[in-house]
Amino acid sequence: MGVRAADLAGSWYPATESECLKVFEKFEKESISPRGVEWTGGIVPHAGWVFSGQVAYDVIKHLKGADSPDTIIIFGRHLHPGSSNYIMNEGSWDTPLGELEIAYDIADKIISEFRFNVETSARYATDNTVEVQLPIIRYIFPGVRILPVGVPPAPQSITIGERIAEIAIELGHKIKVLGSTDLTHYGPNYDNTVMGTGQKALDWVKNHNDRKMVDLMLKMEPEAVIEESLRDMNACCGGAVSAAIASVKKLGAGESRKLIYTTSYDVMPGSSFVGYAGVVFR
Repeated sequence: MGVRAADLAGSWYPATESECLKVFEKFEKESISPRGVEWTGGIVPHAGWVFSGQVAYDVIKHLKGADSPDTIIIFGRHLHPGSSNYIMNEGSWDTPLGELEIAYDIADKIISEFRFNVETSARYATDNTVEVQLPIIRYIFPGVRILPVGVPPAPQSITIGERIAEIAIELGHKIKVLGSTDLTHYGPNYDNTVMGTGQKALDWVKNHNDRKMVDLMLKMEPEAVIEESLRDMNACCGGAVSAAIASVKKLGAGESRKLIYTTSYDVMPGSSFVGYAGVVFR
């Protein structure tokens, strides 16, 4: 079955366990306390850890409670509306802290119902949207399995999100759900200067364009998330967000909370920057 390599270790996040643990110590000191509430899922960003690792860490930490999951579903992937669905259905994915087994039984069931491009440990496209979350997941949930799923910003992705939750319940699994996306990519590096440059542009991204997307996440409206992401380009993985929201709603979630909003500008000021949000659901 094989082990998928940790391709981004040493660039997007540290290459060794000891280096990762040092970063986690820093994240833990600056983290937001979950306050003992059971959260079902969340939305995480997927830039390099120096930019958005703290946000992802806080969201994933919030998923740990008395009712620990045996499987975490991770929706991600940079796709357009006509793209295929992607999944792994066997083997494991390596991290500097050890491997994470793929939830093959859930994967096999969903593959039998929807068309997927099935990736293996030897045949796959490198994907930061899922991979940067994995060492954090391995640290916080040492024995958990994962199911990495890539879905485009299209209506069927909502159905897939719902069905994965149903299948997990049918198989007797306790799951938590993550949707991975960054928000507005602004500036000349991204060919997006609709509001010019400088403070005016930064304020527009933070207080208008990204806020619209975050508000829809908090309202838990998957259809509107897809429409908004395609219209205003304020979520690079609108399909992942919509599938995650649909999935947690099927699990009974009806409440949301914004943990953090930040941008790469806060770490490295410049004319080009990206927005990040951490949201949790229960």
